[in-house]
Amino acid sequence: MSTKMKLAAVSAALMLAAGAANAGCAKGAVAGGVVGHVAGKHGIAGAAIGCAIGHHSAKKKEKQQQQQQAAAAAAAQNNAAQANNAGKTRK
Repeated sequence: MSTKMKLAAVSAALMLAAGAANAGCAKGAVAGGVVGHVAGKHGIAGAAIGCAIGHHSAKKKEKQQQQQQAAAAAAAQNNAAQANNAGKTRK
């Protein structure tokens, strides 16, 4: 089996894999497979490493988005509380 066929088989299997655990894996595997193949007939190793890097990057991006959303929600809640307190007068 040629390297291109192996790369195609691995890429297809990764793309068909479902679930959030594989986020970014397919994109990274395709890119890594191409780079590995061009860099010396190491398409399978490139696909595996690309999958790991793609998955890590996707998780990192997801975590960053969650932190930004939490910060925005906290800021909105703080602004609402300040607006409520500004309308009240002391007796």
